[in-house]
Amino acid sequence: MKKLLLSAAIVLGGLTVANAQATEVVSAKNKTVQTSVETESSNRLIAAQSTTAVQNYKEVMVSELPQSVKNTVAKNFNGATISKAYVNAQGDYKIHLATNDAKTATVYVNANGEMIKNELKKQ
Repeated sequence: MKKLLLSAAIVLGGLTVANAQATEVVSAKNKTVQTSVETESSNRLIAAQSTTAVQNYKEVMVSELPQSVKNTVAKNFNGATISKAYVNAQGDYKIHLATNDAKTATVYVNANGEMIKNELKKQ
């Protein structure tokens, strides 16, 4: 009878230890998943903030554009005309172009006339 009780106690003790180890593994996996979800949420927030920053442009008259910006557009987009222009707080310009073949494009140029982003191939 003593052997039976001792065997039962050993089996129950072993199951308790195995269950505790499994709980630790599950807990570690939950922390990993939680960390990746937090990272993904953080990345989405940063992306949303940068999109908002890009959209904070104020419309300006084409005649108010710096000559360096006009020169860059004329040099890189032969025959294209500036239909609208916008400027942000950093002095970057968002320029809508109308090309000779009735296409439109948007390019981004800084105040020094350096191309930031080009959504139309050089002609």
